[in-house]
This record gives sequence, structure tokens and C-alpha cells, in this order.
Amino acid sequence: MGEFTIRLPDVGEGVAEAELVEWQVKVGDLVREDTVLGAVMTDKATVEIPSPVEGEVLWLGAGVGDVVAVGSDLVRLKTAGEADGGAGGRGRRAPAGKAPPSAAAGTAPAAGRPAAQAVTQPARQTAPRAEPSGSVEAAPPELAPAAGALGRVSAARASPGFAPRPEGQKPIASPAVRAGAREAGVDLRQVPGSGPAGRITHQDLAAFLARGPGMAKAPGLSPRTAVEDVKLVGLRRRIAERMALANSRIPHITYVEEVDVTALEELRATLNRARAQDRPKLTLLPFLMRAMVRAIAEQPRLNALFDDEAGVLHQHAGVHIGIAAQTQAGLMVPVVRHVEALDLWGCAAELDRLSTAAKSGTATREELAGSTITITSLGAMGGVVTTPIINHPEVAIIGVNKIMTRPWWDGSSFVPRKMMNLSSSFDHRVVDGFDAARFVQRIKGLLETPALIFMEG
Repeated sequence: MGEFTIRLPDVGEGVAEAELVEWQVKVGDLVREDTVLGAVMTDKATVEIPSPVEGEVLWLGAGVGDVVAVGSDLVRLKTAGEADGGAGGRGRRAPAGKAPPSAAAGTAPAAGRPAAQAVTQPARQTAPRAEPSGSVEAAPPELAPAAGALGRVSAARASPGFAPRPEGQKPIASPAVRAGAREAGVDLRQVPGSGPAGRITHQDLAAFLARGPGMAKAPGLSPRTAVEDVKLVGLRRRIAERMALANSRIPHITYVEEVDVTALEELRATLNRARAQDRPKLTLLPFLMRAMVRAIAEQPRLNALFDDEAGVLHQHAGVHIGIAAQTQAGLMVPVVRHVEALDLWGCAAELDRLSTAAKSGTATREELAGSTITITSLGAMGGVVTTPIINHPEVAIIGVNKIMTRPWWDGSSFVPRKMMNLSSSFDHRVVDGFDAARFVQRIKGLLETPALIFMEG
């Protein structure tokens, strides 16, 4: 018997450490070669750590949420026979990113046992993984529990006589599993978990439901006294850190203005009906982006990054608009670059491409960085008014609220008009209230008379 040590790989781009966001195995599990052991996150990319050999998990070197240095021992496996040093060179990579090759390094044998082998296993880099909130989704086959792959079934999952967790002891499960349990009317305290520390997986919930509705249904109305502590990890923690940074360092001024988009919506509908098959469907955003380019030409300091430590405002000639998008992994901001060089259809095509990449988790690091001003929109859920937080170190963010049909007095009678609010925030250190209002009013004028968007000069 031998022992195999897997170290956190060098995930490239100068990254010295990464946050552990998930374990797929626990101590005692048997794993096959290439089984995903866990995942770490660096910036906005999740990197899966596969096993280079078959063996039994002896030790896990970190807990979920811990920050681990590159090269640190991550997992130790008990293997049959001598460890094969060549196994350290294997590893699949998901198409969402690139993981650098790694080197295997031997460790000194401990007294009284065969030599152990330590490797830095090549990692698989994927899109940020997060649990969706609305449905139960089966885990991809490559993420199936290693124990199941080897025929070892957790005793907790197999036992029909599993005892419910006592009141106050919380079941451990992901948000997606919890959402699925709510939809199915399942009390998670009744479900045995086969994951680390009794974590309930999608497979555990499915197996529980398969045993019959009698066991799956939650009891009737009753008081709930349990308190769940949810640790922020991965992308959710990074979002929290950036929001706290922006809110603490930027004195926001928020300006809300009502915009009549009746004419714009009529134009948009006409253009969509006449569009070519290879062109994407137009939304309001391409019109807003082109209007922002026109307004920025008159107020270039709104298209800037503020280095508050150096006291320098970096005004950019190129207009790189970040589009805040909600994905299953959390809030992301893909960037449409050089909007000043794109026409209406070019903006729409790039928006469509980046939105698809962000939602599928295939957006690259370059596509998620480098914005100089941001648009945030919740579409039909945009509400009447919002107070958007500026994407630090930018100095402005334009918030789009939902379009609603409202009665409008035209001087003689009330007529129905399609109205929308723009809720925009500015860094009050470098943008005065008058300049903020002038910028939004310019955008308002262009949207209300959309023909002006296409006029030169």
C-alpha cells in the first residue's frame, strides 16, 4: 500500500492562493482516477481538482471557505501498490478556461510504511458554479459521487431506518437542493446525506423521493425554530467584498428621472419585424448604450476610473460599458468594449454573445473586466426606483427600471404612454449633482426622440 498526496495546483496568471468552495468527497470515500475531488475559486473562475489515481481518501487539508496557498497539501489518498509518478501528468480541462501543466514531486517515505508520492494535480477550470434557486437539477455525470462510481454506497443513503435530525440540528445542503425540497414538500431533516459532514446531495434527495410519497412529505403547519448559518464562499463572497468596498469608499449621489419610451418602443418593434435572420433581436439596451456614447462625448469625465488613493481621474476615450447580469453563479459584469465603434446591431450582437457566455459560465476573465461605466437592469423585475451601487473604481452607473404604461396629461387629456425610470448613481467626489442631472437629461432626450441617436454630430 502507498500514500498519494495531491497539492493545490498553480492555476496560472500569478495567482498565489485560491478559496476552497466545494468538496465532492469525504474521508473514507473510494475514488477512481480522474474523479473530481473538489473545487477552488480564484477571481471569477472555478477550478476542479481531479484525482490522478485510484484510492481511498485519508485526509482533506482544508474546509469549504478556507483560502489555500498554491502548492499546499490538499488531499491524501491510500493507494494499492507503489504510486505511479506518471499519473500526475493527467487531467481533463473544461472548455471554460485553461489550466497550466503541473509537475509531480515525490515526498520522503515515512518510517514503517511504503513510499508516498506527492503530486500537484492538473486542474480543470470551469465557469463559476452556483446553485440555481428555482429547480432541482441533476448533477453532471462527471460530478457524481466517487463512492457510487466504485460501488460503495453510503450507509446513510442506503438505510431505510435513518433517524431524523433532532430539532435545532440543521441539515447541510446547497441552495438548489433546498429549493428542490421545498418544491417537493420534503423536510430535509428526514433526508439522509451522503456528502461530507452529512451534506445532502441531489442524488440523496432523488433517492428519498423514490422511496415513496409517504416518507417524502413534510408535516403540516408547525412552528420552525431552527437557524441556518450560511457561510459566504466563492463568487458570492467576492461580490460581497466588492459591494462593501464600493459602498464604503464612494459617496453616492443617486438621480432618478422618468423617461417616455413610447416612440423608442415603436421604433424597436418596427426594426425587429424587419430585421434579417442573422441579426439578434433588439432590446432597449442597445439604444441606451448608443445614447450613452453621445452623452459621454459631451461629458467625458463620466467615462472614467477614479484612483482615490492617488487622487487621479483616468478619463477613457474608449467607451467600455459593463452590463451587470444576474447568473446562476451570482452577479457578473461582462463588458462590451469600444461601444463608440459599434452601431445599434453591433451592440445587440455583442450583448447577446456576452450574455450567453456569462450565463453558461464560459465568459473569460478579459470579458469580465475593464469596464469604464456600467448599466444595471433587472428587466421586467426592474421595479419603479433602485439605488444602484457604483462598480468601483468607476464613477457612474445607469440603472434601468421596468417599462410601465401610465396615463400622461398631454395638455388636453390623459393618454397612455410607455414610461420608464432611469435610476443612476454617481461618485459625488468627482461628479457634481448638476453634472449628474445634465448627463441623465441628455440620455432622456435621446431616448424620447430616438432619431437623434442616429444623427451625426
